[in-house]
Amino acid sequence: MRSFTQWNLLSRVWQHKRLIAVLFGVVLAAGPLIAFDFWLGDLVERQAQEDSVSLANRSIQLAEARISRTVASLNELAGRGVESCAPEHRELMRRAVLATVPVKDIQLLDGGGRLLCSRLGPIAEQQTVLTTEPLLNEPGFVLEIVRGDTDTERFVRLRRDFGRGAPSLAALIPADLLIPLLANLGGPHRMFARMHTEEGALLTESPGAPENLDLKDAFIGRARSERYGVSALVIMPRLRASAAYRDLSRLSLFVPAAIAVLIITFAALIPRRQPANPVADLQHAIESGQIVPYYQPVVDIRSGRLVGAEVLARWRKPDGSLVLPGSFIPLAESSGLIVDITRRLMRQVCTDVGPAIGRRPGFKIGFNFTAMLFSNRNIIRDVRTIFAGSPIALSQVVLELTEREPISDLTETRQVIAALQGIGVRIAIDDVGTGHSGLSYMLKLGVDIIKIDKMFVDALGSDRKSATIVETLVDLARNMRMDIIAEGVENFEQVAQLREIGIRSAQGFVFAPPLPGSAFLQLLEAIDPIPASQAPPPRSRARRYLSARSSSVDA
Repeated sequence: MRSFTQWNLLSRVWQHKRLIAVLFGVVLAAGPLIAFDFWLGDLVERQAQEDSVSLANRSIQLAEARISRTVASLNELAGRGVESCAPEHRELMRRAVLATVPVKDIQLLDGGGRLLCSRLGPIAEQQTVLTTEPLLNEPGFVLEIVRGDTDTERFVRLRRDFGRGAPSLAALIPADLLIPLLANLGGPHRMFARMHTEEGALLTESPGAPENLDLKDAFIGRARSERYGVSALVIMPRLRASAAYRDLSRLSLFVPAAIAVLIITFAALIPRRQPANPVADLQHAIESGQIVPYYQPVVDIRSGRLVGAEVLARWRKPDGSLVLPGSFIPLAESSGLIVDITRRLMRQVCTDVGPAIGRRPGFKIGFNFTAMLFSNRNIIRDVRTIFAGSPIALSQVVLELTEREPISDLTETRQVIAALQGIGVRIAIDDVGTGHSGLSYMLKLGVDIIKIDKMFVDALGSDRKSATIVETLVDLARNMRMDIIAEGVENFEQVAQLREIGIRSAQGFVFAPPLPGSAFLQLLEAIDPIPASQAPPPRSRARRYLSARSSSVDA
């Protein structure tokens, strides 16, 4: 009995020790998580405050640049004697609007501030002026806030007076162009910007800004222009930062568990699967017509016209799902199937959209060519044969050198490129500065077009070095008589910046995503309709071989 009692006592002690050990382990495990939680919260708050101040400064820089350009434009018009509604003076106003990015219109006002005319002619309806004040550091200039067609639409009107009782010139700027689109912390309008004049009048604010926001419960960034007196206030509600913190905190807790579940799932499924031969699958897809062309438009950003399209490959499976090229093009290149894919895409383009492109001689259609294709002299015969029997002229074809792999024989590639250019085809280099080539391919291969990578376009507004690189490429292309196209353009602010730099052609989701053939034809006919009676007469095969050279590009 005594022995049993001792054993029972020892058993209870052991159970207590186990419980203590478990609790101790939980505490040890929770400690790093708690420390990480505190560190993460402090990091999010500091980052939110820094972002607020940075974006306020960025807003002021943008406003100063656009006001300065407008002031310079009005001074230039005044220097050229524009002071009436005569046709020649309105023509100078029209040219100034086209040359000055933020300006929507230029107007002439009489001595009493009444509108006389604009670049388009006489004005019957007068605008409502909400506030008027002198523009700091610019004698003779007045800043006015003018109401647009709706109560929420505002314009900034910069007016240059010529003296008491004399007419004055005024430039109209959409107020929302004075602040950048704020998209920090994962989405648009996470932050709100407001801009005020020197005397405190509200110039503009970002879309979606709350009317009654408690500034005590928000991160505030302030900046003021010493040059013009305008001030920017950037506000991020603290709850936004809290939401970001909660998302990151949850991520830190659930990622290890998710990884463990994925590992177990794959470990259970992989042994049971009999993997198919991916090369054979791709070969079957090519032969059965599952690799189809999509078209991404290339737009003239000055006129808005459609000037070309880049052909992109898609794998349309029997169930209707689409596979993007990043999932199968590397396999096609390593297996040599890229040659068959490129030939079939060119033939399919001729069938699907050839007549529409042929009726528009200035339109360019581009295809991606790997270094492997440019090192094969047979490709010259293939390109000439495919397009000789189609409505598309060789002068409308652009072959784009992709940089997924380096060129093994530069001399051979240069000879093939020269031969292709000799039959009228134009050659482009994609993603200049990001792949294997650097600038050396531009100089050694004698190409006709360079394409600026999306990486540089995205950084235009925030990274001065990227802007300098793009400006250098534009100057170099102009001196070497090359065309230049910007890729991956996603918003109209980038379009304005590219126009300022001097780039004319661009493509990206701001204009249209890659489109299937039927949708692309609808877009082409809507933007550039051509009556059948104006279609050019068919050309003989011999004349096709003598087509003059021209531009555009991808597969």
